[in-house]
Amino acid sequence: MNPIEEFKAGILNALQELKKEIGGVRANRPSAALLESVKVNYYDQMTPISHLGTISVAPPREISIQFWDSNAGPAIAKAIEASSLGLSPNLEGNTIRIFLPELSVERREELMKYVKKVAEQFRIQIRQLRDAANKQVESGSEEGEIGEDQKFRMKEDIQKQTEAANKEIEKMVDSKIAEIKE
Repeated sequence: MNPIEEFKAGILNALQELKKEIGGVRANRPSAALLESVKVNYYDQMTPISHLGTISVAPPREISIQFWDSNAGPAIAKAIEASSLGLSPNLEGNTIRIFLPELSVERREELMKYVKKVAEQFRIQIRQLRDAANKQVESGSEEGEIGEDQKFRMKEDIQKQTEAANKEIEKMVDSKIAEIKE
């Protein structure tokens, strides 16, 4: 695989990870993605909640989990309480209901800072990918596999891909911050 293809695959992977990471950040409206990172100790296996039941959203601020195994209910509730989300689940038969309180101004500020911090970590990751791709291009030109003109074009393409990825990150961050401010 040539350095540019590897670089594009790395960027795509990083952008998907970022989308997943900030998708789990709680905004003012409920989202099933909020609970995707929570794992439940189910028969001594750490299992994602989505594998144990159906997560649904009921506006304005309620998430419900309809689980299939009635024995899983207490374990799911315990996992949600133990998570860093600060949520209180209500167990009712084969359903867990979670009511999300209104976000305070301070909490919104914290969430916006967190989203920006996560985005910066992914920008750093993309810069590292860019540097690695540029080193591959350089080593290919030293070995005579890549000519000078081609090396210049490849580096230019890598830089354009980096800028496009950074714009995409900025779009995701702006969208999430607007969602948090709602």
